[in-house]
Amino acid sequence: MPNTHLSRLYRLDFGLLTDLYQLTMAYGYWKTGLYRRRAVFHLFFRKSPFGGQYAISAGLALAIDFLKKMHFSPEDIQYLGGLTGANDQPLFDEGFLNYLQRLQFSCTIDAIPEGTVVFPNQPLLRVEGPLLQCQLIETALLNLVNFSTLIATKSARIVQAARGDSVLEFGLRRAQGIDGSITATRAAYIGGCHATSSVIAGRLYGIPVKGTHAHSWVMCFDDELTAFEQYAKALPNNCIFLVDTYDTIEGVHHAVEVGRQLRHRGHEMQGIRLDSGNLAELSQEARRILDEAGFPEAAIVASNDLDEHQIQHLKEQGARITVWGVGTRLATSYDQPALGGVYKLSAIQDETGQWADRIKLSEQDIKVSNPGIQQVRRLLDANGVPVGDFIFDTKGPAPGGVLWRYGSEQLASPPSSSYTDLLTPVFEEGRLVYDSPSVSDIRAFSLKQQGLFGPEVLADYPNGLARELFDQKEGMMKKL
Repeated sequence: MPNTHLSRLYRLDFGLLTDLYQLTMAYGYWKTGLYRRRAVFHLFFRKSPFGGQYAISAGLALAIDFLKKMHFSPEDIQYLGGLTGANDQPLFDEGFLNYLQRLQFSCTIDAIPEGTVVFPNQPLLRVEGPLLQCQLIETALLNLVNFSTLIATKSARIVQAARGDSVLEFGLRRAQGIDGSITATRAAYIGGCHATSSVIAGRLYGIPVKGTHAHSWVMCFDDELTAFEQYAKALPNNCIFLVDTYDTIEGVHHAVEVGRQLRHRGHEMQGIRLDSGNLAELSQEARRILDEAGFPEAAIVASNDLDEHQIQHLKEQGARITVWGVGTRLATSYDQPALGGVYKLSAIQDETGQWADRIKLSEQDIKVSNPGIQQVRRLLDANGVPVGDFIFDTKGPAPGGVLWRYGSEQLASPPSSSYTDLLTPVFEEGRLVYDSPSVSDIRAFSLKQQGLFGPEVLADYPNGLARELFDQKEGMMKKL
């Protein structure tokens, strides 16, 4: 599997990519002798982002890259040795630090492949292994999977709103830092974006890169027409002219004039870009001018704080935009800054090696966790179209024929011809057994998944717990 940008850009080991309380708990497990006890944790989200019905899973390859470098360097151990508690004495003793320095990752991890349509409470990752190790990797896994899944989902929503038009990701300059931008670009491409402005992400992941010129190019010349002419001479095969530096409609006419010059020299103007004003009206007038001038194939690119809502609104107004450049509101997930994914213990072995289920209670139903060693089963009809999902406990009996929704009535299992279990082996006892696809292949899979889950499928899609797991959970809630 090709490395992600984590190992290519960061040379450090990743042992310290965690919160302090993970290390203090690990120390407590070590001191009490629980550290080798096998446990199971699940990573999941409780509510679909953006008020939608689903999410697009992403970030698995980043998680794999992190786990391959989950070591503590001598410098890391020296740093931890210098941490002190409230009494100014060392927080960790030397024996624990020596253990950390020798630590070799040995967990078994199953995960839902990137690009899969997923629903609330479904485990995106299942982590089984020594309790101490499972605890130490929680923070980084949440960091890597939460943000990627959030951005991939936002991208899918934007691409669907564009209804077949090209969508370009333009978020580098507004993203939260270097890594935030690269991760966002990767996830946006998985969600369905066609290209990016980020050259470094293009190099790292083979994502197509697109871009032309800014207002500053036009402002460097005495007039707009000269600016367009000089750009056309410099890059005759990359001419999309930004026409709104001064007067937008006049800018379109200037683009047409230079487009004719390009055509005379054996090249073709690719289009124009609108970055301000009434995009619906301006695109309509620009389309008329371009068509009458003999440039019906010229694209009209639009930018300016777009998202799925703005795109849908412009479509409803009859905008003639053919390419959508989406930056800030995609790369920063402007309307929802976090997915809210969590990582919960669901089973731990006792002294005899028998599994004991665990559950977290809460006065809020949505925060009550699910017990057991979970798997997600997706039922399919004869055409391979999903008809329902349910979570079941792999150490219990075979799932029965009833699905449940949280706080709702019993749902009969829909008719199905086959099924697929979504959690796939990734690590077995610390050994990588999964070949992560290329980002372009993940994108293709994501788009296929989105095609399967059309509005008619999502309208009343059964998604919940298998009857056996539901009963198991209810029984535990009554006992505690």
